[in-house]
Amino acid sequence: MKKLMLNVVAAALTIVGLGGIASMSPAYAVICPNGQENGGTFDQCGEYEQNATKGNDLFNTLNVILNVVIGVIGFIAVAMIVMGGISFATSQGDTSKVAKARNTILYGVVGLVVAILAFAIVNFVLANVFGN
Repeated sequence: MKKLMLNVVAAALTIVGLGGIASMSPAYAVICPNGQENGGTFDQCGEYEQNATKGNDLFNTLNVILNVVIGVIGFIAVAMIVMGGISFATSQGDTSKVAKARNTILYGVVGLVVAILAFAIVNFVLANVFGN
C-alpha cells in the first residue's frame, strides 16, 4: 500500500516538474540602439534595470521566502488529500481504514485552507508594512 502511494506521489511530482519545464518561455536577447546585443539583464540603453519595487530588497526577500514556504505547505496538504483519497478508495469497507482515510482528507483540507489564509495574510501584511 505504501509503495503504491509513493509511486503515485512520484508520478505526480514528475508530471508537475515536466509541466513546469514545458511552460518555460524562451529568453530573448535585446538589441540596443548602438547595435550591442545583451541577454536581458540590462535594459536597452545598457543601464542596470531596477527592480519593480525600486530596490526594496528586504520586501522581495521576505516575500519570496514566505511564499515558497507556504507553497510547500500547500503542496503537502494537497498530497495528503490525494493520499487520503487513495486510502479511502482502497479501504474495502473496513471501518477503521475508512475513518483513518477521512481524517487524512479532513486534515489535508484544513492544512490547505490554513496555507491559503497564511498566503493572503502574509502578503497583505508585507504589502502594508513595506508600502508596496
